[in-house]
Amino acid sequence: MFIKQVHAKAVEYQILRKACDYITPYPYLRCVSGDKVMSVVSPIHGRSFVIANINNRYVVSKGNGLSYSQYNFLNTHEFGDDTWGLLLEQDAIRDFEVGREVNGLGIKTNKMEYVLKLSQQIQLWNGHIISPVLLQYDVECPYRISDAPFMTRKQIMDEVKKWGAMAIGKDYCSNYLVAADILVSNLRVLHDNEVLHNAIHAQNYTWALELLDFELSCSPSYPYSQEDDRRHVKSLFARELIQTYEVINYIAGVLQEPVDYQKIDDIYAKYGFDFCSFNIRKDNWH
Repeated sequence: MFIKQVHAKAVEYQILRKACDYITPYPYLRCVSGDKVMSVVSPIHGRSFVIANINNRYVVSKGNGLSYSQYNFLNTHEFGDDTWGLLLEQDAIRDFEVGREVNGLGIKTNKMEYVLKLSQQIQLWNGHIISPVLLQYDVECPYRISDAPFMTRKQIMDEVKKWGAMAIGKDYCSNYLVAADILVSNLRVLHDNEVLHNAIHAQNYTWALELLDFELSCSPSYPYSQEDDRRHVKSLFARELIQTYEVINYIAGVLQEPVDYQKIDDIYAKYGFDFCSFNIRKDNWH
C-alpha cells in the first residue's frame, strides 16, 4: 500500500501533551539498525510516518526523521534550530492545541493523541543541543490530496465515494463540488472563530477531507507570541480563500472533472465570501 518502510528504534520519552490515557504512544526515531518499522506514504511526506493501523484509523507520527534521504536530519543553516526531519517543541504543541480546538468546532481534522519529547539528544551545527519532539495523531485516510500521483485510481475513488455522507441534502452533480462545499464551509467556521490556519494547500487535506497541520496556525486562545505576528494576522485571512480555491481546482483535476467557476463562486457566496470585493475591474486596466 505504501511506497516503502524504514527502520526505527524506540526511545525513552516524556509526555508533553496527551489526549487520553488509553492510547499507545509510539516514541520512534528513524534508525537503520532499529527493530521497529515505520511506513512512508509518499515521497512528499518529509518527516511523518504511518506507525500503525488501529480500528481502521492510521496512527501517524511526525518529527521522527527524514523519509526521503539517507540522512536522518539535515540543517541548512537558514533558520537556526529548525531542522529537516525534526519538529520543534513549540511547533508540536501549537499543532496539538490548535488542532484539538479546530476539531472541537466541528471541522473534520486529524485526531491528536500525543506530543512526546524523546530522551535522545542531537547537537546542531550552531552548537545547540535539542531533543526530538514527536506529534502523534490518527487519521481516517493517510493520503494527502497532493499524494494523488502515488495512489491508484481505485484508492482515490474509494475515498471519494465516502464524501456523500458529508454532503447529505446537498445536490451536486460533480464530486469536486461536494469537496468544495466542505472546504469552503470549513473556512467559514475557521474565520468566524478567528482561527487562521495559515497553510491551506493540497498537502494539508487528506482524501477523507481531513484538515491537518496546525503548527503555523493561531486562534484567540492560542495566539502568536510576537506582537508583529499578531498585527499581521488580519491581512492573512483573505488569502485562505484563494488557497482553498487552489485545493478545489487540484481535486477537480485529479478527478478529471470539468471545473465550473461560477458554481464554485456560488458556493463561496453561500458561505458569505464575495470574490467581487477582490476583483480588479477591467476599466482599471491600463
